[in-house]
Amino acid sequence: MPDRRLDPAPAGVGTAVADTSAPGTTHARTIAQVVALASQALASQALASQALASQALATRAGERREALAHEIVAALLDVGRHWPRLHADDPADAALAGRATEAARRLARGMPFQYAVERASFRHLTLHVDSRVLIPRPETELLVDLVLEATGHAPGGTVVDVGTGSGAIALALAEEGRFRRVIATDVSADALAVARGNAEALGPRLAAPVELRQGSLLGPVAGMRARAIVSNPPYISFDEAAALPALVRDWEPVTALLSADQGLAVTRELVRDAAAHLESGGTLALEVDARRAALVAEMVAGNAAFSSVSVRLDLAGRERFVLARRREWR
Repeated sequence: MPDRRLDPAPAGVGTAVADTSAPGTTHARTIAQVVALASQALASQALASQALASQALATRAGERREALAHEIVAALLDVGRHWPRLHADDPADAALAGRATEAARRLARGMPFQYAVERASFRHLTLHVDSRVLIPRPETELLVDLVLEATGHAPGGTVVDVGTGSGAIALALAEEGRFRRVIATDVSADALAVARGNAEALGPRLAAPVELRQGSLLGPVAGMRARAIVSNPPYISFDEAAALPALVRDWEPVTALLSADQGLAVTRELVRDAAAHLESGGTLALEVDARRAALVAEMVAGNAAFSSVSVRLDLAGRERFVLARRREWR
């Protein structure tokens, strides 16, 4: 994402407003004052240990709160993390103060940072996220690279993102790829509402239209063939749910996390049905649990419709992705 620390006036900055905490008075609330309000909100409750554990902050509680307050304001303004310090005296509007305070209160209750500020970064995009969808992970950004690489950045064709959630993968491909269209499916109407909002917000940045379709897995694209099918399906087993970090287990949607058959049921169904929905030479790209990547690769290789099966690593060197190519139709 571009570093915009020197952007002089992101939305929410530069307006003299009434101070909502003191009716009848008017002054320009500064960025520094907004940061202070957020820090006070963090201090007003016992800050959940998992919220602080997720931040690379200083050791003293006061310093942690202040640093976290700066992070909140930066996220709400969609600017670099140091921007609030560099622009501490810039005026800020009352809406920003209210949003920062509410985000701080949510975080103090243990909510994941991205849900608290209702924003998440994904590649070059800033997306709205809330508890209706998974928080996009950095490793999933590599899945977009793999699809673009596999399709050779050549123009045309349709790519299908199965289980789109916030729309992160679909929207990144629509922005960076040269596809004729991107279709994003999800069984959850709530998730599609989030994805739709993100698509509308990005608008002209998208090089290809994004169609959102509700239904299970590949059901919404029955009868069509795509140039690529990509998915980050649920792949945690129900037995493993208790071992998930509390920030994941207690907040993110279960249907997007957990799958039966030791985490493989959804992936198995995708592999079974994908060949019938791919063009000859089309790409299947899946994110998988690193502990089961070899099993998924064997599953794909055991389907005679696929060739060139490979396992790719994530940034931490873990086996995270399985790719395959659809054999020529016979």
